[in-house]
Amino acid sequence: MNLDNLARIDLNLLVTLQVLLEEQSVTRAANRLHLSQSALSKSLNRLRDTLDDPLFQRTAHGLKPTAHALALGKVLPQALQNLYQLTLPPSFEPATSQRHFAFSMVESAYETLIPYFIGSLLQQAPQLKLDTYGWTEKSIYDLQHGQIDFGIAGRDIHPHSQFKVDDLADGLQYQTLFSDNQVCLVRKDHPILSVLQQGSWHQAAYLAMGHVQVRCEGNDWWALDYFLANSHHHRRISTTVPDFYGAASICAHTDLIFTLPSSFAHHAQNLYPLVQIPLPFEFMPMAYVLLWHERNNQDPGHEWVRQMIFNSIPHDLKASAHTE
Repeated sequence: MNLDNLARIDLNLLVTLQVLLEEQSVTRAANRLHLSQSALSKSLNRLRDTLDDPLFQRTAHGLKPTAHALALGKVLPQALQNLYQLTLPPSFEPATSQRHFAFSMVESAYETLIPYFIGSLLQQAPQLKLDTYGWTEKSIYDLQHGQIDFGIAGRDIHPHSQFKVDDLADGLQYQTLFSDNQVCLVRKDHPILSVLQQGSWHQAAYLAMGHVQVRCEGNDWWALDYFLANSHHHRRISTTVPDFYGAASICAHTDLIFTLPSSFAHHAQNLYPLVQIPLPFEFMPMAYVLLWHERNNQDPGHEWVRQMIFNSIPHDLKASAHTE
């Protein structure tokens, strides 16, 4: 498309051409356009100069379109309709929309969040296409530059953690979906369970154990590790893996302990003989957040998807959600 040439065309002339094609009379066309016949004749002359064609010939029965004008008449109505659509406020009809939305999500969201909203969303908008990708260190950049529409990530509240909502790139906004606490998983016959029964479960015992850790955004440390480091404590991370189910499997077959959000712990326990025990010291809760760029705030489709996701979260999970 040559935008320079297009910029030299008065688009109002295309409306004039369409009316002339329909009426094939300067008088009737002028009346429809609320113009004088003289003004319309001047517009027709400009059209002829712009399109380098006479467009119409005067006959006893009105204007007769040239071959070029007839050819334009086949494509002009759709072109004008497309231009008209640009002037309308944005709209979104879930039942008929064929839009694509791309998500980047932390792995645990596939178990803890997607089951709540995917069914109802596709039931009401069956022709939508939803593409999902894993959450990586590049996801914030992709959100900022329009490569993805939504992100679902963990909100680390600790000031030294890698992902903090308050430090997001300019233009990104979020809504809290629900809050969660960290718990621990060990295998069913783990020796630490007898320690727990004796009431000797404390931070020192926790730190003395070997840990299996899930790597997030290429980072081996979680907010918990930064929290412990502030008081000069460190976990002994024996194994680092890329996903939660891998960590749960390792935990079920070793004496390693796995610290994770409680909402995912239940899913891991459905697959492996694991026992959930509390984190033996106080640690701030984390939250799952829905992220998007402010350019989409007023987009009806984006707004509908956001609301569907938030409304689908059960009340017993949902935090005091807010938008920043």
